Amino acid sequence: MSAAAGGSALQVHVIRVGPGQELLGSLQAFVDERQLRAPFIITCVGSVTKATLRLANATATNTNEVLHLSGCFEIVSLVGTLNRDAHLHVCLADGEGRTVGGHALGDLEVFTTAEVVVGEASHLLFTRETDVQTGFPELVVQPRQERR
Repeated sequence: MSAAAGGSALQVHVIRVGPGQELLGSLQAFVDERQLRAPFIITCVGSVTKATLRLANATATNTNEVLHLSGCFEIVSLVGTLNRDAHLHVCLADGEGRTVGGHALGDLEVFTTAEVVVGEASHLLFTRETDVQTGFPELVVQPRQERR
């Protein structure tokens, strides 16, 4: 387990992603453009017409448990970290209110809008390293070294 000692100041950023844009790629471009080093999703509202999700029963050696969605879906939750190897989970509701969720692999095509509030722990650095127990790249939190 990796934990940073003490707390961190919080910076808040907001991005609105428009119709037809891919949400995950847009968020990663935003993080790169702003050079955020410990970014995470605070909240998100919006809608998508497509999504590709990895389901809960996937493992590091069997990542084929993937669901491809097409249609109109409301984003009822989007959570996770946005460092270079983003780890996001999304919950989507269809036109009848049924929900489905999983690990967002991408292909999240925005329908009308996606309004995303992004936080950054300004005294921390998020990276990922492969964990021998899980086989997945897991979050590593370190104190941020100031650039000189």
